[in-house]
Amino acid sequence: MPDAIRSLAPIDRRPTTDVIVDELRERIVDGTLTPGTQLAEVALAEQLGVSRGPVREAMQRLIQEGLLVAERYRGVFVVTLDAEDVADIYVARAAVERAAAAEVVRAGDAEVLAALEGLVDRMASAASGRTSWRRLADLDLSFHETLVAASGSRRLARMYDTLVAETRLCFVALEADYPDWNDIVAEHQRLLAALRQGDEAEVLAAVDEHLHLAEARRRAVSSS
Repeated sequence: MPDAIRSLAPIDRRPTTDVIVDELRERIVDGTLTPGTQLAEVALAEQLGVSRGPVREAMQRLIQEGLLVAERYRGVFVVTLDAEDVADIYVARAAVERAAAAEVVRAGDAEVLAALEGLVDRMASAASGRTSWRRLADLDLSFHETLVAASGSRRLARMYDTLVAETRLCFVALEADYPDWNDIVAEHQRLLAALRQGDEAEVLAAVDEHLHLAEARRRAVSSS
């Protein structure tokens, strides 16, 4: 096979619906599609150059993720999270992450702890550079996803997957409420230290404190 052929990258053969879901999710999370924006199926299909079927399916999936909301007789809108929504998201996160953290403590897997430490180190670099809040948000979420996955529970992981998009939406809106990005790093360092110590009560306290602080900040933003 000629070298020129070998250099070609594989064609993206993902289903059209998956591509649309990713595109809309990205625009919602980065704020391009602001809370309350109405999304019209016909207009989206024309803009994206696709049929209405994949757009309809993509919108249904984003409704299931909690990023869109369907209002009877009115249409589909980008979700607006109020203080009650934020509190509910963090209640659900606490239930999943407390259970996951307890399992991680019991397992005492050095590789898991090393992976979490690596993420905290990368968070520290992102915070010190203050170049991208989105980058810091991605690392924060990766830390928690890694923690839940390390529990070894497929059901906990599935439950957490349903919260990821809403959690990211909450976090992206927090930039103005974190004048010192190192505060986020410090919260994760405490959680990591508790995991390394192997004291389950201390770990659960660290999880509670971290989620309480994040929820309180986001609730304040939602109420303003």
